[in-house]
Amino acid sequence: MAQKGKGGATAAAVEALVRPVIEELGLRVWDVRYEKEGPDHFLRVFIDRDEPLDIDTCERATRAINPVLDAADPIDESYYLEVGGPGLGRRLTRDAHFDAMRGREVLAHLIRPDETGAREVRGVLAGKADGVIALECAGARRELDAKAVSWCKLCDDDGLFD
Repeated sequence: MAQKGKGGATAAAVEALVRPVIEELGLRVWDVRYEKEGPDHFLRVFIDRDEPLDIDTCERATRAINPVLDAADPIDESYYLEVGGPGLGRRLTRDAHFDAMRGREVLAHLIRPDETGAREVRGVLAGKADGVIALECAGARRELDAKAVSWCKLCDDDGLFD
């Protein structure tokens, strides 16, 4: 699911600049978003690694990418830079996300209800290929047209607030 519009082009340009710096720190770029909220613009760089992230790692990443962004100056407007992890319940927006989360439980939210009237499908992610998201649901394989899915997220936050 590629980002569209100016925010998507800006995010892609920023990602190309910061990815080598982030990877040099032993981290991965999960996503980059450039969003307008009210009068303000936010550049959000989501980082990830195999072990849990902490605030010191996010600060180190921020300090490493700031000079790169300042030198390249890829954004005309003033903006707030936020660097953090994708968090629990992270959304899967790229093919690489689907590959990385294969075998994990996910929730897919459908744009329109399916034949049973359900708008959500939960299952173990089997993969995504050729525009189809495959899930194992109660022992049966279910294939969803990716264009019919408004979002798909990892179910690693269940029961936290029960």
